[in-house]
Amino acid sequence: MRLGHLCRALTLVLCVLAGPLGPAATAADDPNVPRTSLAVARLYLDAAHATTAYEQGRRAAEAQRAKAEWLDRLLADRRHDLVRLHDDMGRVARAQYRTGGSIAYTAQLLLADDPEELMRGQRLAWQADMAVNRLYGKTRHAAGRLTAAQRRAQDAWRNLADRRDQLEHIKKSIAARLEEARWELQGEANRSVAAGQCRGAVRLEEPPGTRPARAWTAPVETYRLSAGFDSAGERWAQRHTGQDFAVAIGTPVRAVGAGRVVSVSCGGGFGIEIVVGHPGGYYSQYAHLAAVTVDQGEQVSTGQWIGQAGTTGNSTGPHLHFEIRLTPEMGSAVDPVRWLSERGVALRANAAEPEPDGS
Repeated sequence: MRLGHLCRALTLVLCVLAGPLGPAATAADDPNVPRTSLAVARLYLDAAHATTAYEQGRRAAEAQRAKAEWLDRLLADRRHDLVRLHDDMGRVARAQYRTGGSIAYTAQLLLADDPEELMRGQRLAWQADMAVNRLYGKTRHAAGRLTAAQRRAQDAWRNLADRRDQLEHIKKSIAARLEEARWELQGEANRSVAAGQCRGAVRLEEPPGTRPARAWTAPVETYRLSAGFDSAGERWAQRHTGQDFAVAIGTPVRAVGAGRVVSVSCGGGFGIEIVVGHPGGYYSQYAHLAAVTVDQGEQVSTGQWIGQAGTTGNSTGPHLHFEIRLTPEMGSAVDPVRWLSERGVALRANAAEPEPDGS
């Protein structure tokens, strides 16, 4: 990848950090939806775009590193050629000196016992002179190429170091802004739960190509499985009724299948939660959310963003609590991992970088 590609990637990242990029968040005309919630949602999308641009820039920097290493190898070859040419030039010059190449030709003719022999020797001397001149020219050319290669190698390493510093600064800025946005989003959710009044849906325009073509999907795209179904622990009054996905605050939560939103609530131990009814008499529950992006009664499709993960209610850390139920109410849960597996969705133990654990 050329250096220009890296610069364009960096420009994209800098534009992201300077202002909004990509699809903006919209909301219904609901007075319960604060402006800060919309701003946080927009920042989360911007950060996602910036992270993608950073990864493009990082790959471009790695390509630039490979180019610099190639120039270093070329530089070593030029040094080897230069040493060899200097050795050859020295040998020819020493041979010419031994044949008396520096004596004037007229003086040699006057002093020679055999002029013909002298002429043959002189021709050899001329040939030696030409060889020396050619070697000298090659040496100068090789020295010039050596200097140019050395300059290119130094420029490449310097550019790589500069780009790496810029990318590292951008990465830290993205991480700081994203972390701040996540906890601002969580703060809004906590106040909503404390007041017992759900905020209106924050409509997030999904990037194209995010919805799967299959009928069923996992509730989050990247995750780490934590507490499983029917596990015991002091954090639950009885056994665990769902499967937990350890994810960061603000992670988009998806409908596992097509259906209708049966309820959106924001109180109790589950904090902000959504229940979706599916054909066949099953219901999926998504709990401990930080925000919702759908309203009760709304039809949803497979993979549609319906909320953002959080840590509301009785939660010890950011995660999604997910259940499959036989009724909309708790107490009718079945093993969600097995249920999804029977429908062609195999959950992996770790489908993301480790995130803080939750329950």
